[in-house]
Amino acid sequence: MKVANVLQMLNRTVEQYPNHIAYQWKEEGSIQKLTYQNLWNRIKGFANGLTYIGIKPEAKVAIISNSNPMWAISDFALASISAVSVPIYPTIPAEQVAYIIKNCDITAAIVENKEQYDKLISTGVQLDHMIMMFPQQMEDDGFMTFKEVENIGDNQAKPNWEQSWQHIPRDQLLTIMNTSGTTGKPKGVMLTHGNILANIEGVQFWVVELLPEDVSLSYLPLSHIFERLAGHYLPLSIGTTISYAENITTIPENLQEFKPTVMTSVPRLFEKVYTKIQSEMENGSAMKRKIFNWALSVGEEKYKYYLNATINQYISQDYLPKKLARKWKIANKLVYQKVKNQLGGRLRGLVSGGGTLNADIARFFWALDIPLLEGYGLTETSPIISTNPFIRAKVGTVGKILPNVELKMAPDGEILVKGPNITQGYYNNPQETEKAFEDGWFKTGDIGKLDEDGYLKVIDRKKRILVLSTGMNVAPAPVETAINESAYISQSLVVGDNRKYIIALVNPDYENVIPWAKAQGIRTDSKEALCKDKKVQQLLNKEVATLTKKFTNYAQPKKVIIISEEWTIDGGELTPKLSLKADIIENRYQDLIDSVYKEESVDHQVAVTV
Repeated sequence: MKVANVLQMLNRTVEQYPNHIAYQWKEEGSIQKLTYQNLWNRIKGFANGLTYIGIKPEAKVAIISNSNPMWAISDFALASISAVSVPIYPTIPAEQVAYIIKNCDITAAIVENKEQYDKLISTGVQLDHMIMMFPQQMEDDGFMTFKEVENIGDNQAKPNWEQSWQHIPRDQLLTIMNTSGTTGKPKGVMLTHGNILANIEGVQFWVVELLPEDVSLSYLPLSHIFERLAGHYLPLSIGTTISYAENITTIPENLQEFKPTVMTSVPRLFEKVYTKIQSEMENGSAMKRKIFNWALSVGEEKYKYYLNATINQYISQDYLPKKLARKWKIANKLVYQKVKNQLGGRLRGLVSGGGTLNADIARFFWALDIPLLEGYGLTETSPIISTNPFIRAKVGTVGKILPNVELKMAPDGEILVKGPNITQGYYNNPQETEKAFEDGWFKTGDIGKLDEDGYLKVIDRKKRILVLSTGMNVAPAPVETAINESAYISQSLVVGDNRKYIIALVNPDYENVIPWAKAQGIRTDSKEALCKDKKVQQLLNKEVATLTKKFTNYAQPKKVIIISEEWTIDGGELTPKLSLKADIIENRYQDLIDSVYKEESVDHQVAVTV
């Protein structure tokens, strides 16, 4: 029997696994744990407290915090009293926070700490209630602490709390998730309980079968719909343990401490792991490199058999020739297990979303016996439209369409979808809502195609297709993804709309460029001076040329601009999910781009630094 809302979903798990660990996290150096039953008790207490202080049904309440158990408690508590959660990335600037608060009619906010509180105060917006998760010594009575609200709820129990959430229907608004605003102001995507539940039901049909014994590692912000679905609602619907990484820099240590079995991430993390392993091999002995490359070739051969195996062969586990099976056992002992041990030793599946994953990197993980499943979706689709099934995951695609989602291609190649996971529309924005749909089909804004086996390939955002003055069309995302495979390049942006050819702006990966430069005797005390060095320019030019030579001639960047200043969230070049804000970057360096195009020679790449 299907549940009607996310509270019923969680309650079912609590009744089945009350003593299972729902959350574990680091606090002052030690691991803290929270069982499902205790999680449920805290949700009830906080929900009662929210009701007591005056949070009413349909009230819009912001959650501005990094991921932690109180985020989850807030989410479910608000849902249980029919209030609407509005997650806001803690990294976005005050002016953007102010816009979201006004646009979404927010009347209360739950903030992580003084930093987020001060940011809210600086906007000048007036809220009825402010609740702080981690209070400090502050001479201010403009907020309540999270603990105070919980205590009120525990002492002022609402007798009909259980009955109130039991009757919440699927079509009730659960949350407003704001888009990242890469091409304009954020839009508030309205998602119902039913949207989220439908996505969970569709995903469970396809992906890695999550188990109550599984342990996941979560590091993406819960303000991002991919993590909220795949790293929050989905594991909680199963009874899985969610482990919170302290931050992105501590992931290597957290992998060893929590030893996860599953993990979700945007492609950037997998790119970093890939380049680190490749760098270690390059700096290793000739024998070590030879063994590693041999093991990779064995893994790649195994993957080909896996992709073409029949169901009967999967059941019998008899799809490998005996000679290859023997090789694989040796490779597993010599290489695969050692790599896995660096990732905690227990990973049985990785899921990539929120951006385009380089097919070579996905193939690399599969070759190391670490299944990496890529999916696709948008905030407006709750988010998953397609994902690779664990059986016959096809590298280079974003998988098959979920069984409860319909998909078709528009004449221009745009992906159109229908289904119970699709948003009602944008909050307070009927014009954008109307533009987003065509005859009941949601227009994703992405160009894609289905292969002969029904696997979806996403080519690029429709708005980002570059039309050269020669009439040729270039999808920049695949080119950028290829360039980012370089250990020496952190991010890249391909530009060239209405130009004769394309050029690439690249951000050096200083973690690898600096050691390389030191070995060459190059000064590394200034990043700008480093990027002006001819040897560094030649290195990055060669990387771009080598990694893009597989593309047609007009899709190969003819020149390279090296941007010495790192692109960051704080700098405004990246979204909170680490995607490039292409328009902002291009506008920021427009004069430099124009000057490079004015140079007549295109016989070789020219590096320019800023």
